[in-house]
Amino acid sequence: MTDTDLTRLAADYARDGAVCARQAVAPDLVQRVAAAIDANLAAPGPLALIASTADDPGKYATDFCNWDRFDAYLELAKATAPLAQALMRSRTVRLYHDHLLVKEAGTRQVTPWHQDQPYYDVEGRDVISMWFPVDPVPRESTLEFVAGTHLGQWLMPRSFMMREAKWFPEGSLHEVPDVEADRDAHPILGWALQPGDAVFFQALALHGSQGSTGRRRVISIRFLGDDAHRVERPWRCSPPIPADYDFPVLLDK
Repeated sequence: MTDTDLTRLAADYARDGAVCARQAVAPDLVQRVAAAIDANLAAPGPLALIASTADDPGKYATDFCNWDRFDAYLELAKATAPLAQALMRSRTVRLYHDHLLVKEAGTRQVTPWHQDQPYYDVEGRDVISMWFPVDPVPRESTLEFVAGTHLGQWLMPRSFMMREAKWFPEGSLHEVPDVEADRDAHPILGWALQPGDAVFFQALALHGSQGSTGRRRVISIRFLGDDAHRVERPWRCSPPIPADYDFPVLLDK
């Protein structure tokens, strides 16, 4: 990636809150990550769950915090940390966590529109996610964003299937707008993706996705920058990370 490309991506990220970096990861690492995802599915961690109903013709499987079990996840985090650093304009980059998101072929379950940060136990502007598919993702199945929402307020986090307010109390935050009711009223971004492409987005960027006709294996890496700091919450965050956990430093320069 040239300096001109990186400058453009950083400007787009500052304006929109989400960008697509084409061929950000080498093919050999893509293959190792794909193998790690399959191994993760075969041996889920303690935070794994199925986020689709039993009558869904597909299946939506998720898991968290497995970078210490699968070397390719950590290798991916290290490989993409410099781009996260440039987009955040941060000196430091720490590994917050990894998140597995796999929609099997035929999955109807949508990922509802939401922000990530209200589910977390961190505050600050320098919180960025890298969404990395190891399968081709058509435009209709990709992750979508409402451009510019990362500059706005925190919105109510709810459980994806039951829509419960398990985090902030009812009425304490504004509700997520019904984007699907009038998509033309919102500046929606999304990209068809090939293995090696990566989408980076700020943790307050409003995002969601539809079901998937084909298999869609994704690992998301969440990074923390200079001003991101841990806060105590009176509830179990998603993911729950021990209070004394020391986030690994990937870059400090």
